[in-house]
Amino acid sequence: MSTVDGQIGIDESGKGDYFGPLVIAGVYVPYAQEAQLKALGVRDSKTLSDVKATTLAAQIRAQCPHTVVVIGPERYNALQTSMKNLNRMLAWGHARAIENLLEKVDCHRVVADQFGDKRFLNNALMAKGREVALIQKPRAEEEVAVAAASILARAEFLRRLQELGTRYGVTLPKGASDAVIQAAKQLVQKHDAETLGHVAKLHFRTTQSVVGSNG
Repeated sequence: MSTVDGQIGIDESGKGDYFGPLVIAGVYVPYAQEAQLKALGVRDSKTLSDVKATTLAAQIRAQCPHTVVVIGPERYNALQTSMKNLNRMLAWGHARAIENLLEKVDCHRVVADQFGDKRFLNNALMAKGREVALIQKPRAEEEVAVAAASILARAEFLRRLQELGTRYGVTLPKGASDAVIQAAKQLVQKHDAETLGHVAKLHFRTTQSVVGSNG
């Protein structure tokens, strides 16, 4: 286990996307390495193209201890049914990522983007996570470690989304737009309504738009 002065950043991707998984990533960045990552172009993944995010993710994985937690659509739907709260699911995923990364590095500071009540994540922390200083704040992606985590999460989300589309023979767009509704209808026509549960987050209103017109 390495011990260097730095911090862990945690962020997620896929939360607002109908298709694909919810992905939470954690990255450990020594403070001495922050300038190098900034020079590579590491910043909030929402400001990057898909291609750039994917390229940077490979560089981050090669340079920084990291972890990725993927909650696939089927598991996501099961957790959503049992937890009935997206923030509880996010907190569980963040806590799992923190715990996994603390198995690899000795770090005492974790920064995460704040979602909902801070108590969600504080209450979800596991044994190792309860021993660190956890900072939750808006616009946490301004921290290099969180920006790096946002890039890893997005790259993994994009990869999994493409895999699902290939598996079911339908191009699955990001987001929850009219194009997403059309793709979902195409998926149901090609397979069946139950297939949505394998590729999509069913609690989105998009589901009713699709099933209501195909049921």
